[in-house]
Amino acid sequence: MTDHVKIEAEVEEDNTKVKKNKLKAEAKAIKPDERAIIQEKTNTEEKSLIYIIGMGPGSQEMMTQQAKDALEASDVIVGYTVYVELLRAFYPGKEFVTTPMRQEIERCRICFSLAGEGKTVSMVCSGDAGVYGMAAPMYELQQENKAYQQTELVVLPGITAANSGAAVLGAPLNHDYCVISLSDLLTPWEQIEKRLIAAVQGDFAIAIYNPSSHKRKDHLKRACDIMLTAGASPDRACGYVENIGRDGTKAHVLTLGQLRETPVNMFTTVFIGNSKSVIMKDKLVTGRGYQI
Repeated sequence: MTDHVKIEAEVEEDNTKVKKNKLKAEAKAIKPDERAIIQEKTNTEEKSLIYIIGMGPGSQEMMTQQAKDALEASDVIVGYTVYVELLRAFYPGKEFVTTPMRQEIERCRICFSLAGEGKTVSMVCSGDAGVYGMAAPMYELQQENKAYQQTELVVLPGITAANSGAAVLGAPLNHDYCVISLSDLLTPWEQIEKRLIAAVQGDFAIAIYNPSSHKRKDHLKRACDIMLTAGASPDRACGYVENIGRDGTKAHVLTLGQLRETPVNMFTTVFIGNSKSVIMKDKLVTGRGYQI
């Protein structure tokens, strides 16, 4: 190496050392809160993604475009077996993971595990994910596990049975209303009873979810008795819809007294009118109060 080249090499080495020292000095000069912001940005960029999707009644026509786009963008679709089977044919090439009923928390853990592998995941729920769906347990589980907190959760709305069933019946929820589930798997029956009484006393129209199952065949009858005792008239206008948005959709209108004696299945949503609701041919209508 000539002296000239050697000098240039030494100068370049010195310049490199100066740059490194300058970067170290700048790093030390960054305030703690600024470092936190930088770290937060880095963490955000590294976050995996889980969509929590309300798929409505199940048909493609009643799913939002936002939900469809998220499913297309996902690597894996996770859900209760019955709901996933409604989607499988429309999303070929996707990985599907299912769990049976009453394994909801395990289903949530599977989503976080798959997301941790770098996959984009969709957790699907019938109706709306935030109405008796999986949105809340996903957030609750994430809150309890630091490893899950690197995953971003995005909730996408769907048409819940109260709205889709109401459309079939006409306008049963056109004034103040509430939604009450008769399932006592997670809510004590005593609490459900209090809510039914309060709804009648407040003169709300009511959408009733989970009115019956193999183990809860008498729950709707018990609920009718509670509402009658609370002051609802036996002639109060009611209705129910089976298999909303699916093959075999059927709607019925009847009085509360008749509803008490009517067997329904787990795929039924029941509507109780308020004191001024009326039956108009085959529709159930709760007026808003306009002068007609």
